[in-house]
Amino acid sequence: MVARAYTVAFEGVDARMVEVQCAITAGLPAFSIVGLPDKAVSEARDRVRAALTAMALALPSKRITVNLSPADLPKEGSHFDLPIALALLAALDVVPRDEVERTVALGEMSLDGSLVPVLGALPAAMAAAEADRALLCPRACGPEAAWVGATQVLAAGSLGEVVRHYTGQSPLSPAEPGEVTAPAQPRDLRDVKGQERAKRALEIAAAGRHHMLMVGAPGSGKSMLAARMPGILPPLEPVEALETSMIHSLSGLLDEGGISRTRPFREPHHTASMAAIVGGGRGAKPGEISLAHNGVLFMDEFPEFPRAVLETLRQPIETGEVVVARANAHMRYPCRFLLVAAANPCKCGYLADPSRACARVPQCGEDYLGRISGPLMDRFDLRVEVPPVAYTDLNLPESGDSSADVATRVAAARAVQSARFAGHEGARSNADAEGRLLDEIATPDAEGRALLSRVAERFGLSARGFHRVMRVARTIADLDGSAQVCKPHVAEAVSFRLVSLKET
Repeated sequence: MVARAYTVAFEGVDARMVEVQCAITAGLPAFSIVGLPDKAVSEARDRVRAALTAMALALPSKRITVNLSPADLPKEGSHFDLPIALALLAALDVVPRDEVERTVALGEMSLDGSLVPVLGALPAAMAAAEADRALLCPRACGPEAAWVGATQVLAAGSLGEVVRHYTGQSPLSPAEPGEVTAPAQPRDLRDVKGQERAKRALEIAAAGRHHMLMVGAPGSGKSMLAARMPGILPPLEPVEALETSMIHSLSGLLDEGGISRTRPFREPHHTASMAAIVGGGRGAKPGEISLAHNGVLFMDEFPEFPRAVLETLRQPIETGEVVVARANAHMRYPCRFLLVAAANPCKCGYLADPSRACARVPQCGEDYLGRISGPLMDRFDLRVEVPPVAYTDLNLPESGDSSADVATRVAAARAVQSARFAGHEGARSNADAEGRLLDEIATPDAEGRALLSRVAERFGLSARGFHRVMRVARTIADLDGSAQVCKPHVAEAVSFRLVSLKET
């Protein structure tokens, strides 16, 4: 008779149910695993055999066949150890078969039977909840998986504890969800001397999830400003935290005993490959843009990134998701991030300083920023020039609002947007509004419309640029506590749009 256990195989952020079938039949002693296993899965038989020996359980001198169904789905990873061991124990009548069949299990086993944490416990818990089964996982994965409240999560430290649970000797207690408390943000906006306009742009970007480009000489404070973005962003909502943690779970970033409500802040180096930024590699894993989902992607030295990488960002910025297509895998990952880019005005960085600029001014600036294509530049809602800070300004006292004050205003604006988009699927911030919804929420008053029309005619705004100005104006109105988008809001939004970065 065939014994069954259940586990999952991962396809992107989704977990697909896999049935582990075990049959013990007469024949020459053998232990085989079929069903497109990779090397890590095939090696599970040796780990399982050693773990059972450590528990004083001997395998019978018969043929043991384990099938991973569906057989045409590739199986990768070491998390198949525990379900294979459970199916084998059920086939040996060591544990009740019906109890094993009501559980989804995953976990890697050491040779002594102890369970090692694995990737993907959170997506596995989601799949178990959909299948109306409990989840059995290593103890270190329990606080992460328990965030899915729709299913019972059992976390064990060893295979012996699992056997004692199923035999009723020592039942396992359900795991409790764990949350990682982020340390206090030591970086404050008041540390930045001057740059009030850039600080204002940072606040607008955080409030409405608007993409932002900063251009300035080396040492003007671009990286310093971007590093303070996490301190003004509100914590993740429960739904957002679950979405983000699903991706981080697959990438092995949830290793602190739970999930975090802090928005991710990713800052890849400009030498990163396309697979590292967008996703790919073996198994089509998520890239930096997906790891920054619901958070910030900071790309310093923006023109230094490979042209192919920059152009690949255009579609994910618009749609909020990316499809990683490989010969053996097509994975879809969410990537609704806030892009903050920083660049020097030219190769040497001192285009605006006549005493330090090179002899190729202004051609050097056009060539350098020309690496950013027009369509990609058009996707930045806020474009800010960051002038150099004079030495005398560094001795001035701190000025402007603190990060806590700005975070309070940003949180209030985000709360307004949450209420506004409560009935609209796929829209959570002003940057997500489009079509009829954008016309309903961001159409300015008569004076604002007149100003916007003159700007569109005078400077030749594209349709995308026109709509992005409307979104930014809506965010500025939210920060101002205004229900109507007025002329001053439109004027400020336009001022951030029309900075001529390529001609400076």
